[in-house]
Amino acid sequence: MRQMKNIFAWLGEEREKSIIENAEKHVEETFKTVTFFAEAVKAFINRDVSAKAAAIENVRESEHRADILKAKMISQISESLLVPPDREDLMRFVKTLDKIADWTQGSARLLGFIENGLPDSVLQNMAAAAGLIVSAVTKLREAMLAFLNNDLKTALSKIDDIDRLEHEADDRKKDLIEAIMRAKLDPNNLIVTFHLADSMEGVTDQINSAGDFVKIIAIKNK
Repeated sequence: MRQMKNIFAWLGEEREKSIIENAEKHVEETFKTVTFFAEAVKAFINRDVSAKAAAIENVRESEHRADILKAKMISQISESLLVPPDREDLMRFVKTLDKIADWTQGSARLLGFIENGLPDSVLQNMAAAAGLIVSAVTKLREAMLAFLNNDLKTALSKIDDIDRLEHEADDRKKDLIEAIMRAKLDPNNLIVTFHLADSMEGVTDQINSAGDFVKIIAIKNK
């Protein structure tokens, strides 16, 4: 039987072990960035201004840590002995993870501009959208852990869940925008909240793209 060639599962060179460790750290930090954003949304809904500001700052700091890990991994991958196809695949994955953190940071910035007083219909859809983002990034985290352990069946199952959640996020975006348009918000809140709806859905899109990477590699290694 052919030995599985998991590009995250080298056992020899110290440099390759370091890449694996940083890949795990990058996924974990991306997960933290998203969960901090969900905390900011919850604080906003609860009208807890200080908790909202603290959570948004946590998003910023977490995104910065993820960015440092991205730069480190790109340097390591460039200097590794990986064959070109594996190197390019891993580079794309790292950059997609970075986009998740970037879009989450952008969403947090927008949330920071929104004033309290949004109607319940908007807040409920906002909370649901944030919940979908957390669910999706949790599934990505679980898929990566399964993949690193060569449990491809579980990894692929988690990725299917991400795809379903991404479709739900599309529908939730439509519901949120409809609620925003019916709320008759003041111009500033209308514009920023509309862009937030788009940005939150963008986070889920990037999570789905990262899941697609894992799926492609898993299928290659079947």
